[in-house]
Amino acid sequence: MARLRVRLCYLFRHQKHVNLDSPTLFNELVQRRKLQNRDGRMVTLADKVAVKAHVADALGSDWVIPTIWHGTKLPEQPDWPGPFVIKSRHGSNQNIYVRDHDPDWRLLHKRITKWGRQPYGKWLDEWLYAHIPRGILVEPFIGQEGLLPVDYKIFVFGGSAKYVQVHLERENAHRWIVFDRDWNRVSAPTSDIDPEPPKALARILDAAETLGRGFDFVRADFYEVMGKPLFGELTFYPGSGLDKFNPISLDAEFGRHWLDAGGL
Repeated sequence: MARLRVRLCYLFRHQKHVNLDSPTLFNELVQRRKLQNRDGRMVTLADKVAVKAHVADALGSDWVIPTIWHGTKLPEQPDWPGPFVIKSRHGSNQNIYVRDHDPDWRLLHKRITKWGRQPYGKWLDEWLYAHIPRGILVEPFIGQEGLLPVDYKIFVFGGSAKYVQVHLERENAHRWIVFDRDWNRVSAPTSDIDPEPPKALARILDAAETLGRGFDFVRADFYEVMGKPLFGELTFYPGSGLDKFNPISLDAEFGRHWLDAGGL
């Protein structure tokens, strides 16, 4: 059943059949990882609470965004300094940015309760998410002037950082541009002017490679706030292997790097 779901989701999204037996494309390799790879390390490293201790040991505590609170049920009337971010421990794109000094906690509780009830990752057969403890964490809002920081997602193959996916305006007009490690754009031209690289790019790439050692592929996400690099998260199924590349040739290019690093 899982194999059939993966085939159907891939066909619907990419309008072609997935090669699960001899994958060559990046998005095909993500599908095969979802079905076959049961490396328990991925569970710990995708856990937004547990990964912080690992990153502090590997990079230093100054790379880690502090945790204001974490648990399984949000307190009825928290008294945290704002602004702050509420995240699910076990899921992706389950974030609430609280900028108000007096938020509607009843509404927030309602939204957050749904996170714990949803079988996150089941429909897309993202195995590891079923094994992360359900929970919530709260972090300080690290953006400036109320805006989310730029998100730098580093694609690391066999411990070598190859590409930087730069996510812009994630809250309102989300889009991304892909650069190689030398900050040459490799994704298709858009109306966006190429952003300047982060001041800490070299440190971010080194940090991504440190965290990516021992894996054929992982995506390591970072922010830069006032010149200071901060760790975001580690992802083993980027876009669940359903995001389209532009140009499409990048799917094969990323796939070659993954296969050269050992593949799955």
